Amino acid sequence: MVLVIDSSSAETWLAVLSAGRPLAESRLPAQRDGELPKAVRRLSSPQDLTAVAVGLGPGSFTGLRLGASYAVGLALGLRLPLLGFGSLELQLARARQKAIAVVEAGRGRLYWLRAGPGEVAALGTPAELPAGWPLVGWLRPPTQEAVTEAGLSQLPEAELRTFSEGAARVLKGAQELAYDTVRLRYMQSLGPH
Repeated sequence: MVLVIDSSSAETWLAVLSAGRPLAESRLPAQRDGELPKAVRRLSSPQDLTAVAVGLGPGSFTGLRLGASYAVGLALGLRLPLLGFGSLELQLARARQKAIAVVEAGRGRLYWLRAGPGEVAALGTPAELPAGWPLVGWLRPPTQEAVTEAGLSQLPEAELRTFSEGAARVLKGAQELAYDTVRLRYMQSLGPH
């Protein structure tokens, strides 16, 4: 079983997959000390895991560090493979149509990635995002309001794949990481993957 952690946004999401199929998922509304290990134990016994996968960003500085440090510690402690994936790519994997993935970048800005080959993640205000495709991602209410004011729409959760379904899709291309070389993508490190 693979434990998947994405803590790039205001919400932390967890999933457990077996043979590429979702078994369970959980959402933590905010990053709180001590909640991540408890939530993982509610989903699965750590001894049943065969790998740990973690979102590498871009996203919340504190959230990414929290998720990555827990994932590295768990994988290292249990001697399991550690996999990394992009948080924007995970959001795109949740969409059933062409969309623009978004993750909050703070100060009214968004990290974004449009579906398609050769795209590079970018940073901008809602008004600077390309028009024409709906957005997919978890946004705070003030950011959602700014997106609406910019004339952009967001795909409703009911029309998206679940977190665990998106995770199953994105893990097909996840990279295996060495425990000591996990590199998170913050605003300054955006660029080709």
